[in-house]
Amino acid sequence: MVALEFLTFALPKGRLLQPVVELFRDAGVFTCEISEDTRKLVFDDPDHGSRVLLVKATDVPTYVQYGSADLGVSGKDVIDESRKDVCELLDLRIGRCRFIVAVPETSHVSSVQELSCNSRIATKYPWIAENYFRSMGIQVEVVTLSGSLELAPAVGLADAIVDITETGRTLSENCLKIIAEVQPSSARLIANRVSYRSRRNDILDVARRLEERLAGRIESGRGGGECACEAADRQSIASDD
Repeated sequence: MVALEFLTFALPKGRLLQPVVELFRDAGVFTCEISEDTRKLVFDDPDHGSRVLLVKATDVPTYVQYGSADLGVSGKDVIDESRKDVCELLDLRIGRCRFIVAVPETSHVSSVQELSCNSRIATKYPWIAENYFRSMGIQVEVVTLSGSLELAPAVGLADAIVDITETGRTLSENCLKIIAEVQPSSARLIANRVSYRSRRNDILDVARRLEERLAGRIESGRGGGECACEAADRQSIASDD
């Protein structure tokens, strides 16, 4: 008897983990108990041929690109900022938020076009920020910080910030106003490119299961996902039914 080869998933530790695990369990991708309340980082589910790795959220695309995981779940912000070479398959509509540009409420600036040339922009996401302003034809100086972005304009370190927000409340509490939306972000299903070719049917089956479960959530009013596969891949999912 040929031993079953696990399909390996890299899932992010932190706030996304439990809603992601719930979705995957509901879709029947795996049923093993997965929790951060243990030092265990690898969880096997032989009945479903699945192996789950718990990794730092920002490391998920790396595990997937280099083939340590066939599939992973990562925020769109992490995927874009890391620039790892992975296949983005499905918008899971979990952890939805948006990238924004914000300035002090007292600033006369009301749009990014009004920012002065070479304005300093503080952010944790330098590639996304630079790419956005480049696309807008605006020359800026990007200052990379690892936290407390709201402080940067208050102490004169930056003229504006590029950050990710869900409700905008933290920005308001720190006397900042939003002047532009850069892009939306949410958790995405991603795949290793080699695995996508060699285990295409298995991976498309996972994508289909999740997509069907998300469609059910839309019908029940719980929200759902948007497929980000190329047209040919969407057709492959449909043709496998």
